[in-house]
Amino acid sequence: MLRQVTEGVLVHESEFCQSNAVVVQGSAGVLLIDAGVQDHEMVCLANDLSESGRPVVAGFSTHPHWDHLLWHAMLGTAPRYGTARAAATVRDRLSGADAKARVAALLPPDIAEEIPLDLLGLITGLPAGTTHIPWDGPQVRIIEHQAHAPGHASLLVEESGVLVAGDMLSDVLIPILDLNGTTDAIEDYLAALRLLESVAGDVDVLVPGHGSIGGADQVHARIDQDRAYVHALRDAQVPDDPRVGPSAKDGWDWVAGVHERQLQHLARKR
Repeated sequence: MLRQVTEGVLVHESEFCQSNAVVVQGSAGVLLIDAGVQDHEMVCLANDLSESGRPVVAGFSTHPHWDHLLWHAMLGTAPRYGTARAAATVRDRLSGADAKARVAALLPPDIAEEIPLDLLGLITGLPAGTTHIPWDGPQVRIIEHQAHAPGHASLLVEESGVLVAGDMLSDVLIPILDLNGTTDAIEDYLAALRLLESVAGDVDVLVPGHGSIGGADQVHARIDQDRAYVHALRDAQVPDDPRVGPSAKDGWDWVAGVHERQLQHLARKR
């Protein structure tokens, strides 16, 4: 079911990790950001859009992780975009005859058969430095950074003040660093938080890639929480964070394991 979060912007939440697909209405159709995860959910979304006379005229993937690169044939053949760096990363990761098999091995086994991979990662990289998504609709600003994944883009729908944060600013997921990158993952994340902080005053609705939608009052609070977590990780301290440990929400206890792996990785680097 599509849920309207403000005029002209709707969200479809997946059963998988509270993944949020975002629909932005334009004059000729909609922009679909991070289309969804399971087959039946994307079919439902496609039907909802079709029945309301709102075809998909553009797509966008916030970053090059499999759960943000999916698509369904029923959503149509509109151009699908990402940042130049994200698209280059996708091309590299999906090169080779065994690429789909490698991705399939990463899927949660309980829903793997429900995840369509046929149209995985077919995104076009926008020219480096592109500031807005090219489409016939409200201005959607691209805020590119290197936290979490190469070429990650958070998006600001300027007219309605909606920040589509990608895998940032979640109330259920801790900051997950790109520990396989060649740069300083801690500083990359802190720099991304500073970028998001610079537009926080323009945000009325926050939509994370996974988790609960927040209002304007949540933007600074989640930035501060994520920054405190990254500082604790950097300083090898125990984070005072409800997303980790016994206070985590039901079904999210695995996040503590992610934290431990990050802690161990950084300890080895030191």
